[in-house]
Amino acid sequence: MASNNTVLCIHREPTQLSLLRENGYDLVTATDGHEGLQLFMSRDVDAIVMEYPLGLLDGAVVAAEMKQVNPQVPIVMLAEHADLPDDAFKSVDALVIKSDGDHFLLATLHFVLTVKPSQRQLEKLRAPTPVHRRRPARSRGGADGGQFTLLNRQSTERTQLFPRECGDASGMGSSNSD
Repeated sequence: MASNNTVLCIHREPTQLSLLRENGYDLVTATDGHEGLQLFMSRDVDAIVMEYPLGLLDGAVVAAEMKQVNPQVPIVMLAEHADLPDDAFKSVDALVIKSDGDHFLLATLHFVLTVKPSQRQLEKLRAPTPVHRRRPARSRGGADGGQFTLLNRQSTERTQLFPRECGDASGMGSSNSD
């Protein structure tokens, strides 16, 4: 059951989407793309279900405009068949074929509202955090006489790697502070 998510339904016959309301979604309806864009700009919605085609304003164009305004709002496109132009898929999060039935639309809407955002959040958590590695740097005739050193970014301590003269072993591994 939905937790009162608000869904913008852009459909020539919005009453066909009554199953969404019966399952706890609050519906805001529009019968064409222009009206749908106006509602999207003026209301907060959690998801969008739009029919393809819409008429004068193509569903792909409307979806692209909406994604430019708020790319976080998921868009489910509802179509008669899957044989659509490539640009129809660019801005939508899911495609539902009408012949699959209302329950498939309901499951897809639930997925884009709950599972997909959780997956994105999990991917962010799993992403490796950038590690600032120590890298050798060469001093240009400074206090260490041109020796290779490791620069520790978290302190001013420098660790000497190689003495300038190969025969001088006394400087290996020692630390010099600035």
